[in-house]
Amino acid sequence: MYRKCITCFLLAGMTILSSCLCVRELKIDRISAKPAFRMEYLDETMEEDRHSFVEMLERVSSGQRVVSYEVLEQTKKYQLSDKDYDTLLRIVEAEAGGEDQDGKLLVANVVLNRVNSELFPDSVWDVVMQREQGIAQFSPTVDGRFQNVSVSADTMEAVERALYGEDISRGALYFCAREKADSDRLKWFDRKLTRLFSYGNHEFFL
Repeated sequence: MYRKCITCFLLAGMTILSSCLCVRELKIDRISAKPAFRMEYLDETMEEDRHSFVEMLERVSSGQRVVSYEVLEQTKKYQLSDKDYDTLLRIVEAEAGGEDQDGKLLVANVVLNRVNSELFPDSVWDVVMQREQGIAQFSPTVDGRFQNVSVSADTMEAVERALYGEDISRGALYFCAREKADSDRLKWFDRKLTRLFSYGNHEFFL
């Protein structure tokens, strides 16, 4: 009888002891799992940061200045003096004030194409004010429109697009409004130049 009691007591003690050991091991596993999870999380975060840094370096090498990880500040293609900038705004407004923004952009493109061409002067002011055999290249400079225009916000935006390098002109160096142009002038356009396309009220030539 005593043997049975002693045996039961020993079995109960061993059961309690093994339960305590299991609970302790479970706690140890949880404690050890936390650093492992933390290390895995840090590894993933570091990999994401490394990927973002590589992308940033690629953007920098493209010539664009980094403002943030996702926003890039573009650089103007044309840096104009105040005089040339005002001249470009005025001639675009005078020539294409009734056009949509792309129509205004095209006029700005033609002026800048001339500045870049060896066939024309090297500044916006000189291009706009140029005369050939006493004939003004841009009629608004002689009929008062250039001097008296009020430049709209839409024109400013079109000019900014041109200054940042947006060009939809296909290299055009000339344009005219056929319905308003002098007939002799139109004959010269048709005979001497290559017609590229028309947009709005203007035809564009090379």
